[in-house]
Amino acid sequence: MTEPLYHETHRPQFHFTPRRNWTNDPNGLVYYQGEWHLFFQHNPTGIKWGNMTWGHAISTDLLHWTQLPNALEPDRLGTIYSGSAVVDWNNPSSLQTGTEPPLVAIYTSAGSHAQPPKPYTQSIACSNDRGRSWIKYAGNPVLDHIAGANRDPKVIWHAPSAQWIMALYLDGNDYALFGSPNLRAWTSLCDVALPGVSECPDFFPLAVDGDAANVRWVFWGAAGCYRLGTFDGRTFTPETGVLRAEWGANGYAAQTWSDVPEADGRRIQISWMAGGKYPAMPFNQQFSFPVELTLRNTPDSIRLYRQPVRELETLRARTLRWEQRVVEPGANLIPETEGELFEVHAEVALGDAQAFGVLVRGHDLCYDAVKQEISALGKAAPLAPHDGVIRLQLLVDRTSLEVFAQDGLVTMSSCFLPEAADSNLEFYAKGGAVTLRSLEVYELRSVWPPA
Repeated sequence: MTEPLYHETHRPQFHFTPRRNWTNDPNGLVYYQGEWHLFFQHNPTGIKWGNMTWGHAISTDLLHWTQLPNALEPDRLGTIYSGSAVVDWNNPSSLQTGTEPPLVAIYTSAGSHAQPPKPYTQSIACSNDRGRSWIKYAGNPVLDHIAGANRDPKVIWHAPSAQWIMALYLDGNDYALFGSPNLRAWTSLCDVALPGVSECPDFFPLAVDGDAANVRWVFWGAAGCYRLGTFDGRTFTPETGVLRAEWGANGYAAQTWSDVPEADGRRIQISWMAGGKYPAMPFNQQFSFPVELTLRNTPDSIRLYRQPVRELETLRARTLRWEQRVVEPGANLIPETEGELFEVHAEVALGDAQAFGVLVRGHDLCYDAVKQEISALGKAAPLAPHDGVIRLQLLVDRTSLEVFAQDGLVTMSSCFLPEAADSNLEFYAKGGAVTLRSLEVYELRSVWPPA
């Protein structure tokens, strides 16, 4: 018997997946007229990677997604690799044909998949009907081959210098910035290095602790790492080495939305949860839950924080709460949960415990108080307590666990297959007791229509 679409055994219930077939990097994230556009690397004809095309989905709330027809398909220049999208509000691109400003997609033409093969170049396409149809620019490519398999253009508007800025991956650990007045002609601005990191750049400003007079620029790479610095319209000047925000086994290729209204004001990001397993499913791979990014001062200087977007709260159903609950070794707390979708908030006073953790459907999320390290599904991250307390937020879907520790200073995105015989959630302590100062478990509703 065929399972109903979107309700299959291993289909995530509040994370985006396409109806069918392969997906990877999020692309072309742009907000326009009440709609969040999510384009994505997609193989419309197969369950494995290949035939790269831009799939397309839209949402009004970052939760419920409607998949639309594919936006960009392979052509004489190659398959359609990753990129970004913007609203060309004042039409310097001259691509507007109606009364509304066009949406412009900037993407890599992966020439190695063309016939005959060509170097990778950067191209654009435009939509004059709110993203429903797309026309590729007749003058493509707009940026010729620079180095290696240069790819993944992320474009933003930089008002102080009145130009578009493109962050582009070049080769190895090398990236570059380019400028353009019109999205069609690009000039080199500066080179940027992210040692140990490659692919999928993002580049954006954030106010530190919400102070508009104290801004840093974030240069992000695919592996969940970033550098902070300043940008004067031509040169990105790093102020830090490479810092890590994402420590999980599966978080990759994150990108942020363009053109979020000032009234909203958030910098929102979504990732590909690379490498998950979905046996016997009609789709392959999933995205993370969208997160809001902020910069905050810490004892170690300025750092990036990532937290689930507030829209998550609208999915909450049944709630379980505990306060000042002591968990002794061998006396585990097993909430009587229903369903399989959860949001968990825990504030844990370590006391004299050597470790505490949560078993999530048989998979161990553990905090080692001696090493000051948190680990899950084969990956570990340094994590210091604050006044003897660890704060955790967990998102549990059918095939994924996302961890946001110390308010999102350390994040871990991981995929798993559930152990059917195990409890949904089980809290434990080792080598001493811990006190759950507060514990909230929210059972969540699916975002998909009823089967």
